[in-house]
Amino acid sequence: MKLATVSHEGEEKAVIVQNQQYYLIESLNDMENTDWPSGIFEIIEGGHLEKLKKWYEEKGRTLLEKCHAMDNDTISLAPLYRRPRKIWGIGMNYINPDQDNIEDIPYSDPVSFMKPDTTIIGPDDVIQIPEGSTNTTAEAELAIIIGQKCRNVELEDARHFIAGYAIALDMTESDIHAENHRYLTRAKSFDTFFSFGSEFVTADEWPEVGQMEVETYHNDQLASQNQVRNMRYSPSFIISFHSKVMTLLPGDIILTGTPGKVIIRDQDTIEARINGFKPLINVVKQK
Repeated sequence: MKLATVSHEGEEKAVIVQNQQYYLIESLNDMENTDWPSGIFEIIEGGHLEKLKKWYEEKGRTLLEKCHAMDNDTISLAPLYRRPRKIWGIGMNYINPDQDNIEDIPYSDPVSFMKPDTTIIGPDDVIQIPEGSTNTTAEAELAIIIGQKCRNVELEDARHFIAGYAIALDMTESDIHAENHRYLTRAKSFDTFFSFGSEFVTADEWPEVGQMEVETYHNDQLASQNQVRNMRYSPSFIISFHSKVMTLLPGDIILTGTPGKVIIRDQDTIEARINGFKPLINVVKQK
C-alpha cells in the first residue's frame, strides 16, 4: 500500500495513492463509517497501519477503483509528516562494489547523526542555502520509517519493526563538517535541510529492499546512483544497532546514507529518485 500527504484546503492530510491518483482518508471514513486518523504519523503512531493495510487488501483496493479521486488541481504535495520523535541519519554507508573493499574501510560502526524536525520540508519547497555558505551539498537517500516501539532488537528480527519506506533529500553545510567532523550534527541541522516524502510505501511492498536503486539528479543530470544491496549497513542492521542505543518509536525516521552528494547553488534543482516512488524535487535558493 502506498500513502502520501497532501495539502488540501489549508491542511495537510493523508491519502491513499492508487494508479497515481489520490484518495483522501477522511473521505473514506465518511464512506466506510471508519475512523482512520487523518495524518500518516497518527496512523503509524496509533497502531492503525496494519488494520488499514488489511482493509485495503481485502476491500479498499477494489473500492477505490469505483471512487472519484481528488482533483489534483486542488492539492499540492507535502512532507509525510512534520513532528517525528526522532530523525537519525547514517553517513558513509554505500560501497562501490567495483572499487571498494569492505575490509579496507577504517570504521566498524555506522557514522550516525541526528537532525531536528525544523529541517523538514516537502516536495517543491525551497532548500535555503545558509548565508555565506559556498559548499552546501544535497544527497538522495532512502528513509526507513519505524512501525513499532522497539529496544534491543536482534538483526534477524529488525525487519518486523519497519513500517515502510520513504524518499528523502539530506543536506549538509560541508565546510562546517570539514572544519571538524564532530560538527556533523550542526552541519546537518539548518532549516530546510531535510526534504521528506511525499510518498510512503509499506514494507510488504518491498520484500527485496536490496533491489531499490537510489539516484541523485542535479539540474536534470544524473549525479550518483547505487543499489541498497550495496549498503555497508543494511536497513535491518541499522535498526538493530540503534535500538541497542535507545528505544525506537513508531514514526521515527532513519536516513540510510547516499550513493553520492552534489554541491548545490542558487537556482539549482535537486531531485531524489528511487524505483517505486514519485521523484522528490526541490529548488535551491541562496540567502
